[in-house]
Amino acid sequence: MSRVACVWVEAFAAAAAERAEPSLRERPLALVTGAAPATRVVEANAAAREHGIRAGIPEAEAVARCPQLVRRPASAACADAARRALLDACYGVSPRLEDVAPGLVHVDVAGLGRLLGGDAAVAERLGRAARAVGLPARVGVAGTRAAGRIAARAGLGVIIPDGEADALAPVRVATLDWSDEIAQALARWGVATLGELARLPRAALAARLGSMGLVAHDLARGVDDPAPWTSWAPPPFWEEAQELDWEIDALGPLVTVLGRVVERLTARLSAAYLVADALELRLALAGGGHHARTLALACPMVAPRPLLTLLEHDLGARPPQGAVTAVALQANVIPCRAVAGELGRAAPPAQRDLATVLARLVTLVGADGVGAVALTDSHRPDAFVPARFEPNLVPETGRDTGDAVLALRRLRPPRRVSVATDGERRPAVVCGALGPEARVIGCAGPWRVSGEWWDAGAWARDEWDVALSDGAVCRLARELRSGEWYLDGVYD
Repeated sequence: MSRVACVWVEAFAAAAAERAEPSLRERPLALVTGAAPATRVVEANAAAREHGIRAGIPEAEAVARCPQLVRRPASAACADAARRALLDACYGVSPRLEDVAPGLVHVDVAGLGRLLGGDAAVAERLGRAARAVGLPARVGVAGTRAAGRIAARAGLGVIIPDGEADALAPVRVATLDWSDEIAQALARWGVATLGELARLPRAALAARLGSMGLVAHDLARGVDDPAPWTSWAPPPFWEEAQELDWEIDALGPLVTVLGRVVERLTARLSAAYLVADALELRLALAGGGHHARTLALACPMVAPRPLLTLLEHDLGARPPQGAVTAVALQANVIPCRAVAGELGRAAPPAQRDLATVLARLVTLVGADGVGAVALTDSHRPDAFVPARFEPNLVPETGRDTGDAVLALRRLRPPRRVSVATDGERRPAVVCGALGPEARVIGCAGPWRVSGEWWDAGAWARDEWDVALSDGAVCRLARELRSGEWYLDGVYD
C-alpha cells in the first residue's frame, strides 16, 4: 500500500531567516529585495502577516502598517541551506525522498509503521526531525502525493487509506495556491470547498479551463500526480553558510557567528544519523579574498561544542588576513555507528574532552606534531610517520588464557652500552644497561635485519634477546657498520 508523507514549511524564506537568526522567531519579520527606495516585501512570517503584511507590498507601506517590523534582505544562500536542512531531517526517517520545492518534501513512508508505530507516529517523527534543524513543519500522510500536500497545508494530519476524497471534501479552496485563471473561475462559480470542486462535471471543466481544469479536479479528489517520483540523493559533503550584514574583524564576534553555523550543521547531521569526519572552513574576506582551512578530526564527532573549540583554536593560531563578510562550514561525513561497551575495560574519553586536549596540543606544537604513529613499509627500526589519530582502532589482544605475556618496551632513542662477547661472538657481559655490570645467563639470536642497501642510508644490525643475572630481560642490537652495541628495549 502506497503511503506518502508531505512535509511543508509555511513562508519558507522567512522560516529560513529565523533559522539563521533564532531571535527573530517572536518578532514580526519581512524579507525585502530591490534597491531603495523601491524595495518590496518578498516574504513575511506569521507575526508580520497578522499586521496585514504580504508579499509584493512596498517596504515603506510594510513599516507603516507595523512600525516594529524587522527587515532582512532576502538571502538565496540562507534559503538553500534551510532547504538542504529540511531534506537532511527527512532523510533520517526515510531514505526515499522527493525534493518538490523549497519547504516542500515528499517522503515515502510505506512500511515504516512496523518500525515507528503507525502513520501518526511517522508524522510526529518527521515533524520532530524538522524542528530539530530549526524549521517548524506541518506533516500530512495520505495514499497519494497530492492528498498528502493538502493534508499538510490544511492541518489534516493523517488520512486513512482510500479516504482521500472524503477527507479533502471540506477543505476550503482558498487553502491552496491556484493560478489566477483557476482562482477567478472558482470564485465566479461560487465553489468554496474541494468537495464542491470534485463534484463538478469533469468534461465541462476540461471544456472551459482545459488541462488546468483537469489538474484542479484531480487535486480536489486527491488523485496522484502522473509525474514519476524523482528521488533525492544526499550530497557527499554537507555545508552550512551564513552571509553577514557587517564586516567582522575580531575573533570573538566571529566565533559567535561560527557557533550558530556549527549548531545548525550538527543538528542536520544528528537528524540524518551522521558524524563529521573532517571540517573545511571558508571565510569570505572584504576585498574579495578568502581564508580556507581544513581540519582533520581526531575522531568522528557531531557535538557542536568540541567542533567549535577546534575551530576557535585554529582561527586563533591562523587568523584570517582581513575582515570577514561570510562564513561557510563544510563537513565530510560518515554514518554514525553505535559501539557497545565491553566489560572489564575502561570507558573511552568523552568526545568533548578528547577534542579539548587535542586542540590544546595543536596550539602548543602545531597540527603536524599531533597524531598517531603509523609504521612504514620497512624493516628498519623506528621507521614510522605521523598519521591521523584514530582512538577507536585499538587492536584486539585476543582472549585471556592466563599465560604471562611479555611486552617489549622500546627505548627511544636506544641507549648505548658496552658488551663483552664470548668465543662465539655471543653477548656474555653487559655494562651500563640497567645498572652495574650484569652477566648474560640466557641468550637467543642473532636476528639480522637490514635495508636500503641500494642507497646511501644503507643499514644492517644484529638483534639479541638476553636474560641478565640481575633478572632483567632485554633486547640488544649491534650495528654491523660501526660495531657499536645498543640497548634497544626492555621486556616488561
